[in-house]
Amino acid sequence: MKIGSFQIGKSVFVIAELSANHNGSLENALQTIKAAKRSGADAIKLQTYTPDTITINSQKDDFIIKGGTVWDGKNFYELYKEAYTPWEWHEQLFKCAKEEGLICFSSPFDKTAVDFLEELNTPAYKIASFEITDIPLIEYAASKGKPIILSTGIAELEDIELAIDACKRMGNDQIALLKCTSSYPAPIDEANMAMIPEFKNRFGVIPGLSDHTIGSTVPIVATTLGAKIIEKHFILDRSIGGPDASFSMDEKEFTEMVKAVREAEKAIGEVSYQLTEKQKKGKDFSRSLYVVKDIKKGEAITEDNVRSIRPGFGLHPKYLKTHLGTTANRNFEKGDRFSIDKV
Repeated sequence: MKIGSFQIGKSVFVIAELSANHNGSLENALQTIKAAKRSGADAIKLQTYTPDTITINSQKDDFIIKGGTVWDGKNFYELYKEAYTPWEWHEQLFKCAKEEGLICFSSPFDKTAVDFLEELNTPAYKIASFEITDIPLIEYAASKGKPIILSTGIAELEDIELAIDACKRMGNDQIALLKCTSSYPAPIDEANMAMIPEFKNRFGVIPGLSDHTIGSTVPIVATTLGAKIIEKHFILDRSIGGPDASFSMDEKEFTEMVKAVREAEKAIGEVSYQLTEKQKKGKDFSRSLYVVKDIKKGEAITEDNVRSIRPGFGLHPKYLKTHLGTTANRNFEKGDRFSIDKV
């Protein structure tokens, strides 16, 4: 699966999530994109909605946020009015990302957002966790033939199956599935990274992580377990505030995370029993058979005069039992390599 110029799978695709971290300022948004590039991100992701395309303005109890989030007490409309990224900014944000060498795409929250993003030639669509049950939206986005990244923060097995089936029904099998915990911030003991290989094995999709925990631990663990996409909220400086500031990484933190993820990728390596040249050199320190006491011609070879010791230039230790009890056919000095052609 390819998103823009990036081939997913060759290395981890690191996404900086802008979300509401512009805090209502276009300049903040532009500077955040530039900072994301400096931090080592491969992509910047936006969210494309307005308060009216995502909810209605109601003070009824159903529309009041509660449940232990950082947004408790607001109604949905108030939150999204504060958090949304104005659509008139999008073209400039896409352009800025391109100039910086970042891939830019977005999460649409209704069909009009998909149409709008099509006009901007978005290279992919991200379906947010709370939208995974919106099968008509997923079908419409998938029908555009571009990669679909699904977040699973509130998804049960049936929700995931329905969402994947919706994509495939539209003839689109370019699917990534991100493990996500929809708590803000998310407790690390609810990260459940065991789902990364489960997603790959059960659904045959590209697995990844959309992370709301604090710190880099979960992205590193996800990488070692096979995640090919890592998404993390990114902010210029948490002091500017905003709805997502408390669980977003700043430039320094994000840079450190990217470095750790790249190092984890290198550490994973591949299944191989071949030694590198450096590893072969290390065999000098392995065990081999050496003469540890002078041996005269005709004298018996015993465990007192031949031992398995370091370094590794002598005969393999597996031959020791074969030669114990035989006699030397010449004189040996302490420190000589013990080898077959000398007995």
